[in-house]
Amino acid sequence: MKRLLGVLLILTLTMTMFIGCASEESSDVELTLMINFQTTEKITETFREVIADFEAANPGITVTLVPGNAEYEAVMKTKMAANDLPDMWSTHGWSVARYSEYLEPLTDQAWVSKLNPGIQKVVTSKEGEVFVLPLDVDLSGIAYNKTVLDTAGVNVDDIKTWDDFMVACDAVKAAGYTPIHVGGKDSWTVGNFFDWTAPSFFITNDGANDRAAFKDGSFEWSKWEEVAQLLVDLNDNEYLNVDKLSSGYTDSAKNLAQDKTAFTFYGNYVIAEALNYNPDANVGFMPVPSNDPADEPTLISGERTTVGMWKDSEHKEEALKFINFLAEPAQMSRLASANALPAGLQGVESDTGILKDDYEKYAALRGFPYFDREYLPSGMWDTMCSTGTGLLTGEMTLSDAAAQMKKDYDRLK
Repeated sequence: MKRLLGVLLILTLTMTMFIGCASEESSDVELTLMINFQTTEKITETFREVIADFEAANPGITVTLVPGNAEYEAVMKTKMAANDLPDMWSTHGWSVARYSEYLEPLTDQAWVSKLNPGIQKVVTSKEGEVFVLPLDVDLSGIAYNKTVLDTAGVNVDDIKTWDDFMVACDAVKAAGYTPIHVGGKDSWTVGNFFDWTAPSFFITNDGANDRAAFKDGSFEWSKWEEVAQLLVDLNDNEYLNVDKLSSGYTDSAKNLAQDKTAFTFYGNYVIAEALNYNPDANVGFMPVPSNDPADEPTLISGERTTVGMWKDSEHKEEALKFINFLAEPAQMSRLASANALPAGLQGVESDTGILKDDYEKYAALRGFPYFDREYLPSGMWDTMCSTGTGLLTGEMTLSDAAAQMKKDYDRLK
């Protein structure tokens, strides 16, 4: 009898242990994080490293990283329409205007009081709510290769207007280099050109601008031909790479790193990317020239690397734990340094490397948001990309591009 009882006790203990193990396994949580960066970028690899450290410190929670591609925006719109979103995602400049109704407010998190002043207004709604953790502050101009410009006899401090920029491009071309590299195979790179240049035509001049007209729908779209003309002129003067529509973003970074091109119209993340290909590349960034001599060069500012949490996630507690892990100085420093950008929270050091002097040099300049994020309705990013590509292929005229911009503005407003 005693032997039978012993066997039953062992069986009971075994079953208890089995059930306990099964219970532990079933309690594992898998979070999904979607980011709008492609797998080749340094920031993506840094995210993977940070995620591995988080998982090691938090057994039972895994984070699946889903890197974006050129269709990231379209994918997210589809997911919003179906209300089927990942646990966390990068808002790529739209945390308030586009995604806020789908995001869990993070306003009561301790780190909110430490937001970098350079990003605070961008990620705060009119009601004072914050929906994302900004890991860095996108403060950018035009990336350039100092070796190429020195050889061509160009000093970026002399470039104040687009006319000055044209003169610089001509000198670079005469020296045997490609003045500007465009990775048009990735259509977003063409749209980025307009995000960088349009403000200087319509927004930055405090004396005469179209800020209100873009907001209230009264903008005269024939004026869009002015900024479209700049792209056409650069192309007609052969200042762009000959493979502008068959090369991609990473090609721009490589050419910048390898002393083959002078300028690229991207954020400073391209500089961090370029240094992956050539750690000794002599690169930096300059302000965006003005269109009017009465105006001044400016910088582009906005969200770069952000993470928000879906308000309907089944794992909000774990997702918040991960976001707060990212807010820790050690993690934020790694991620901000990967883009060579200032950190999103005050008191967090970021290794901006060779860009440190440029950030200090241009600290007093005015910064303006990405043009489409502030002045165009959601969905017009695609229009900027497609019309720009049409201008480069010759399939669209200046008036065609302006007309398409007006048509989509009226449709989407």
